[in-house]
Amino acid sequence: MEPTKRGRVRVEATAKRVRAYVNGRPVADTIRALLVWEVPYYPTYYFPVDDVDMESLKATGRKEHSPSRGDGELHDIAGRPDAALVYGDDAPLEQIRGHVRLDWKSMDNWFEEDEEVTVHPRDPYRRVDILASSRHVRVEVDGVTVADSRSPRILFETGLRPRYYLPKTDVRFDLLHRSDTVTHCPYKGQAEYWSVGEGEGGRDLVWSYPAPLPESQKIAGLAAFYNEKVDLYVDGVLQPR
Repeated sequence: MEPTKRGRVRVEATAKRVRAYVNGRPVADTIRALLVWEVPYYPTYYFPVDDVDMESLKATGRKEHSPSRGDGELHDIAGRPDAALVYGDDAPLEQIRGHVRLDWKSMDNWFEEDEEVTVHPRDPYRRVDILASSRHVRVEVDGVTVADSRSPRILFETGLRPRYYLPKTDVRFDLLHRSDTVTHCPYKGQAEYWSVGEGEGGRDLVWSYPAPLPESQKIAGLAAFYNEKVDLYVDGVLQPR
């Protein structure tokens, strides 16, 4: 029987210089950051105490417990509650002893080297491939064809289903209306959205990256549909939702 993996945490060093800023000043600046997978989907940065501006941290007297990481001491930063978690020499996970975990959303800016990063750290084991294709992609919403293309670009991202990005000229934008939703991806950049109809089921079905990050330039200005929420046919075959 395989041993359980419950509670295990993966920890790796990274060669990147990593910085976190609050109010225009660096709270942490290191070339010795750790990548810690607290969840399976993406890592979190931990900083050596020596590379953190500890004077900007204010102890709350409270602790946060994790079955795998033990107790960390909670600190506020510039009036931002619980923005830092400090692990002492008694942490059960040896690698994170003497390290500080900064809450991602509590920081104003994050940088890997001199490039700003949003949402969460980039996972070194996640790859994005964008391939030009001649496959026939057709999208229906409630029985109405809203997109029909023979020149998609297919985005393959580790651990996720393929996404089909279509030229906007192949999409019935007369059936869509602009949404105010905006999302961010650390690999692709900032996305804008469109909805189909007025019901909740048609909300934000379509998105596009008008100015994606350099590694995702091949999908600039193209439109993609949530496979999970529409009837998407590839070469005549309906894809599972």
